[in-house]
Formats: sequence, structure tokens, C-alpha cells
Amino acid sequence: MAKSMNLNMASGLAGMLKEGFKHIEGVDDAIVKNIEAAKAIAKITQTSLGPNGMNKLVINHLSKIMVTSDASTILKEMEVMHPAAKMLVMAADMQEQEVGDATNFTVSLAGELLSQSEELLRMGLHTSEIVEGYKQAFAKADELLAAGVAETLEDPRDAAALERAIGSVIGAKQRGFENVLAPLVAQACSQVMTPAPGPARINVDNVRVCKLRGGNIAQSEVVSGIVATRSTEGTIKNVDGAKVCVLACGLEAAATEAKSTVLIKTAEQLTSYSKGEEAMLEEQIRSIAETGTNTIISGGSVSDMAMHFCEKYRIAVVRIPSKFELRRMCRASGATALLKMQPPSPEEMGSFDHINVREVGSRKVTVFRNDGETGGLGSVSTIVLRSSTDNLLNDLERAIDDGVSIVKQLCKDGRLVAGGGAAEIELAQQLHRAGEACAGLEQYAIKAYARALEVFPRTLAENSGQKPSEVVSSLYNEHKQGKKHVGVNLDGGVVDHAAAATPVLDCFSAKRSALRLANDAAITVLRVDQIIMSKPAGGPRPGKATM
Repeated sequence: MAKSMNLNMASGLAGMLKEGFKHIEGVDDAIVKNIEAAKAIAKITQTSLGPNGMNKLVINHLSKIMVTSDASTILKEMEVMHPAAKMLVMAADMQEQEVGDATNFTVSLAGELLSQSEELLRMGLHTSEIVEGYKQAFAKADELLAAGVAETLEDPRDAAALERAIGSVIGAKQRGFENVLAPLVAQACSQVMTPAPGPARINVDNVRVCKLRGGNIAQSEVVSGIVATRSTEGTIKNVDGAKVCVLACGLEAAATEAKSTVLIKTAEQLTSYSKGEEAMLEEQIRSIAETGTNTIISGGSVSDMAMHFCEKYRIAVVRIPSKFELRRMCRASGATALLKMQPPSPEEMGSFDHINVREVGSRKVTVFRNDGETGGLGSVSTIVLRSSTDNLLNDLERAIDDGVSIVKQLCKDGRLVAGGGAAEIELAQQLHRAGEACAGLEQYAIKAYARALEVFPRTLAENSGQKPSEVVSSLYNEHKQGKKHVGVNLDGGVVDHAAAATPVLDCFSAKRSALRLANDAAITVLRVDQIIMSKPAGGPRPGKATM
């Protein structure tokens, strides 16, 4: 049969696969090389961990410049090609989708777990023993993390308690601005939460960010409604008690479905043809005005003739070209988007308490405001961000997105653990004891897992200019005395973060998800003993930074 299939037995795998493939196997060639790639990707993001983390200047394939310390953004724009390193990127991406925060922690821990496993492989342990030890260590860590909860957020609708819970999350990205941004995020989220009788829920898409360059961060504010970065089309700039008609089409004369040619021989025929078209358009806008509508939001273009008749009937016109923004406008006002220009029924009309055009930093914006206590998943609130540069505005927006995502998690699970590496050191100490009690070879992997957890306090100390070994030793001494909420003090030394005047608290569900995904990513990389790569199709892509 081998001869009939043209298989050269002497050439082995090379005779079976298509020409141009690559094959890597063995501990040194496959597993260790994968570990080195994962360590390299983790080392890049580790220096950006914590409030004192360094920013990365990333230039993507479109030559767009980004200055950020957000690990998810950095990894997304790097275009990592190595399959093992890509496992860590996928774990960070899943953490971003599920929780919205702690992506850097996920990558750093996975990289440290693989770094520790490299030493175990050099000692002679088999991969299966390391994997089994890591699984046991994670199960124990998951159990211990629940026992180490510092406090619980009882009512997410309490803006002051919410601000206290998310302050450290925003401070980790934008240290020094958390006292400004945390109240804004708490206020915006409180406005869009479901009303009191039922459980608190939030749709993160209902908290919008409007970035306006100029001014300073202290001038940022929260608007109960939507802020559009454009002015109205006509001369009407302020509307109180707005009755809104939303059109998914343009505000212009409808074109005929069938192609036709009109032959005009005289000036009178031309005049009568134009007058007939104008009369038809005026009739459509008049019928809309008779329903009580005083504001039209158009998703398409607005013709000059239609604008003339809207001014005649005192109707304000706003053009929103983005279909996603148009959907949010419908959600905020309670309107239904109409597919053609026609009078809306009372059920299809929406409303805003105030619509007014403001000039913010030499730029005109239209504010759609609802002053009533509406609440619920249908309401929308907007954080108007002010700052000096576009890069800073974009980074502030990422910090706000993380804060809003954590609010969503706190609505589901209000448990909080001590931050600053306190929870990790407590887990590491308990896992060291669990490793001592284990009789099998898995004890080495459990102890390695405990050592890997030290990466968080060690990196926080290193990024804040302290000596990592001294800080980690101090933390262990404090935790041995039963002070399980003591973590790294960024200003020097250690401090009890749960009892501090300005506590540093981390979301329990975010930490738990990061531990799980980091463990899964490390185990997935360790289980690979062969890499078989087909010949790539086509030529190399020019100008792509790969790793």
C-alpha cells in the first residue's frame, strides 16, 4: 500500500507532508522554545503593571500612534504570530471580553507559571506532573481566594460605595486622576442601573464617552443623555420638551424606484415641475410637524429644500451618520427609527427634556438631556472628557471602560479582595503549606505555582522603585502574623489596604477569572510537545511587525 500511495518510508515525516513544512519536537526544541516565547510576551506587559507602570508607544500597521499602559490594547496591536505566545494573547483577550480588566495580571501570571515550569523540567519532572500540580494548586487557590474576601459591596446603587470600590481599578491605569474619574464613572453607572426593587444590572454600552480636546480633566462632567460632537443643521439651537422623530433614511425628497426621463421644453414646465416636487416635500414635513414633532434626527443627508421647510415649521434637525449612535439615540429617547420620511405615530415618537447646542473648547456639541430619574437598561449617560491631547483622552477612555466593566461585575458579585499584591501573597503562603503537605511529585509544581504568584507584588515594588526582594519578604512576615490584607505601598514599604483611609481593593470575580485563564493558558502551552507548521501561502507580508 505504501508504494501505491507514493510514500517514501525512508524519508519519514518529510515524505508524508507537503514540501515547505516545519517540524519542531522535544523538550528543548518545542516546550522550552514555547516557554521562552510566552516569557517574552509577558515581560513586555509586566513593566506596565500597576499605577506606576510604564507606558508603551505602539505604532500599528496603519501608522496610528498609541501611548498606553493597557495590556489588552498593546497585545492587540502587536500582531503576535508565535503560536505559544498567541495563547497568552488569546487568554488576555478572553479576560477583556468576560471581565474588562486584569488582562495584564493574566498575561504576567501565565508567563511566570511557564517560567517556573521551565525550572521543573530542568529538574527532571514530566510535563504531566507539572500540569497536575498546577491544576491542584489552582483548585486550592480558588478556594482560598473566596476565604480572603476583604469586604462586600452590598448596594451597587450607592454611588459613594461604588466610587470607593472602583477607585483602585481606575488608579491602576491613571494614577492621580482616580479622584476625578471614579465619581464620574459611579455617577454615570448609577444613572443607567435598573430601578431599585429588582437586582442592580447595567449595560456597559449605555455609558458613553465623549472626548473633547482642550481644558483639563477637572472640567469633565456627566450628562444624563447623549452628547453628539456636532451642531444642529439649522438655526434652531435650543429645544425644551423635545418631541423627537428619528429617521433611518435621509431628510430629502424621495427618489423614484423606476428610472425615467422627463422632457422639459419650456421655462414654465421647469417651474411647475420644481414647484410640484417642493409641494410634495413640504406636505411631508408639514404632516410630521402636525404630530407635535419639534426635532428630527436624521441618519442620512439633509437637503437644502428639506431644511428650508423644517425652518418654516420650527423643527430642529440633527444629523447622526453613525447607525450605532442612531440606535443609542432611539434607546435614550424611546423613539423608533422610521425607514422612510413619514409622520410618526405616538408610539414611535421619542422625547428629551432639553436639546441644546454648547460650545466646548471651540467645538460645538449638541447635548440631548433627560433630567428625569429614568434609570433602567434603556437610559444612556455620557461622560464628557476634557484633556489636552488625543493620546491622553484615549488612555482616559480605556481607564473609564475598565471602571464601567468592573461595575458590571460588582452588580453580579459584590465581593472585593485586598489589592496591592495582598491577595496574591496570602495565596502564595497558603499554597506553600499545601505543597509541604503533598506527598507526590506534584508538590514541586504546587510550590512553583506559589512562587509564580509573587510576580504581582514583586512587579508592583519594582515599578515603584523599591527593592522587590525586601518588599516580598516584608509581606510574608506580615502575613505570617495573620495580617492577610497587607500589600505593597507604592510610596514605600507595606500597608494594610483594607484598613487604609483610601483602600486599594480588587474585584473578586476579576481576580478569579484571571487566575483561571492564566492557569489554562500555561497548561495549554505545556501540553504541546510538537509544532508542525505548513508552508505559508503566498509571500511575506511587507511592513508587518511580528514576534
